Amino acid sequence: MNQTDASIGVVPVIISIAIAVLMIAAMWKVFAKAGQPGWAAIIPIYNMYVLLKVAGRPGWWLVLYIIPIVNLVVSIIVALDVAKSFGKSGVFGFFGLWMFGIIGYPVLAFSDARYQGPAAA
Repeated sequence: MNQTDASIGVVPVIISIAIAVLMIAAMWKVFAKAGQPGWAAIIPIYNMYVLLKVAGRPGWWLVLYIIPIVNLVVSIIVALDVAKSFGKSGVFGFFGLWMFGIIGYPVLAFSDARYQGPAAA
């Protein structure tokens, strides 16, 4: 293995770590804005439960995430509700949070968007 072969695999790892750190920071800030514990962003499954609470959906909806096809519908509904909870439009919820969450969640986190309470409550 030469120098070139080793460096090909390092760049994607660095990019992946940078994206993961960005998304953890964004979710942490979104949760904090919503009055939830920010550290929940780093706990798998529990972070989805907290996101459901931010959206105003019941905790048992977590079970719906394990059902194929249903999980797509539920994730869209939750993205729309999270957007509305922060005073954003349904278009932002669908495109910004659901389709391009890597952009949408940092926008929610680091902009002046304020949590207005659970939209689905």
